[in-house]
Amino acid sequence: MKHGIAILAALHLAPLALAIAADGGRPAKSPNVIFILTDDQGWGDARFAGHPYVRTPHLDRLAGQGTWFRQFYVAATVCSPSRCAFMTGHVPARHLIHGHFSDHASNAARSMPNWLDPGVATLPKLLRDAGYSTAHFGKWHLGSGTGAPPPEAYGFDVSKTVGSAGAPLGEDAKDPYFRAKSTALIVDETIEFIRGHKDGPFYVNAWTLLPHAPLKPTPEQLREYETLAPKADDPAFGPWMQKYLAGAKDLAGQMRVFCASLTDLDTQLGRLFAALDEMGLANDTIIFLSSDNGPEDYRIGNAANAGVGSAGPLRARKRSMYEGGIRTFGLLRWPARVPAGRVDETSVIGAVDFLPTICRLAGIELSPGVRPDGEDVSDIWLGATRPRNSPLHWEWLFSVQGADDGYMPPMLAVRDGPWKLFVNHDGSRPQLYNIPTDPGEQHDVAGAQPDVAKELIAKALAWHRSLPPSKARDQAAATGGVVETPPRRPKARAATPGKPPLDRRAAFAEKDADRDGRLTLEEYLHRFPDEAEGRRRFPTFDANKDGVLSETEFVTMGKGRE
Repeated sequence: MKHGIAILAALHLAPLALAIAADGGRPAKSPNVIFILTDDQGWGDARFAGHPYVRTPHLDRLAGQGTWFRQFYVAATVCSPSRCAFMTGHVPARHLIHGHFSDHASNAARSMPNWLDPGVATLPKLLRDAGYSTAHFGKWHLGSGTGAPPPEAYGFDVSKTVGSAGAPLGEDAKDPYFRAKSTALIVDETIEFIRGHKDGPFYVNAWTLLPHAPLKPTPEQLREYETLAPKADDPAFGPWMQKYLAGAKDLAGQMRVFCASLTDLDTQLGRLFAALDEMGLANDTIIFLSSDNGPEDYRIGNAANAGVGSAGPLRARKRSMYEGGIRTFGLLRWPARVPAGRVDETSVIGAVDFLPTICRLAGIELSPGVRPDGEDVSDIWLGATRPRNSPLHWEWLFSVQGADDGYMPPMLAVRDGPWKLFVNHDGSRPQLYNIPTDPGEQHDVAGAQPDVAKELIAKALAWHRSLPPSKARDQAAATGGVVETPPRRPKARAATPGKPPLDRRAAFAEKDADRDGRLTLEEYLHRFPDEAEGRRRFPTFDANKDGVLSETEFVTMGKGRE
């Protein structure tokens, strides 16, 4: 990581005098807030963070102009629950959001609702009630389908999204490169909104679709990396990442696509930062940037390219509660108040802290009914260093890709001081790691530190007993295993006599929403009765392993010729 620190040092700007008010830092003028949430961007997926290949000059500059919290944690290993925590300040299990929102049958099979309850207090609601103009542009994934509330029900004045019941962001069905251009659309909408509300205060969620799979950069975006020749054993990657990349089927091709996609994301964010400068708003605007979870795994059907994202020296990836799945960027810039060029190695901060911290900086007093699981860390944001007042907690009830590679810990986790402990709901299989000295989680010291392990086991079990009842949790706790997503169904019986066989060509045409002659995993899973079974089948049909299904592959179930 010396490489990343050296870049920050080169970009270092002299810290401003903070002039914190006597009341603890409440600003005379409420700050504007832009929350940038990328999708599946790993902790090592930027040049400032030590990535040896990707070029991210605007993120590098953002890090140099603000503070990088190197021990920042999201609240879940996948999308929907992670986003819930940012919105509510609660661990997602309080809302029974155990995994990603899917179709209603899959949600029910995992004891989940179909969307985040619109009646809950959310950060945009609290800010809007305090006089902020609020907007959400980009990915949603907090519930969709029949009856789903639009983003406006959660406190936004305006929204344009993907994966919600609200107004759409562009016309993805008409452009095969929609995802590759989506960050530009999100930034366009964000800039337009800010221009219309530049007298402030305003709050914007700019939640990108990238670098989530599937990745298909435009030829122009790819051109920058056409000669890239990556090495799996590059010393910039830690041992877990090196071993993982060694198994990639086409590392050069996959890394070129990934880097091209991420560099365009960086380019578009650079336009947003430049617009703030042009409008004279940079000093009065908080920018916070994170990813929703760690990088995807290339063994997922459509994620060959997105699956080479880097967790740096950290263990595991998305869906795992090891560091690589839940530790992401915590980049913060507020030139008027936040130290520039600072790399905070010690503060342990979580997504559940976002709501109470932003409210404090906006001068909003939380009512007793909000009760966030996180804490106000505004003093740490503004330059202080202190331990947390309360631990961070996680729960994951489902399978983990890469379980055979050591990516699947027990189902509860707690981070308290330097220690991180894993344990099952019945107190079995404790694992204990000293994260500051062992960020790769290679040395389980539960046996050498029995008193620490005992204390943290008690905290983890007390926490899970405080959560709302859940059939999925009961099943996991009773079996000591994981809950399927959803449970596997028995193998299909022979077709009913007299019932015509499935017209697979007609089914392909129905699923091919963008009419490009290929099915992504998302298209393939549309109306699939058993998502887990669909995810299992998809890669077996993908005969040429390009992450999508041609009509021939779909019709012949991967056994025909192209």
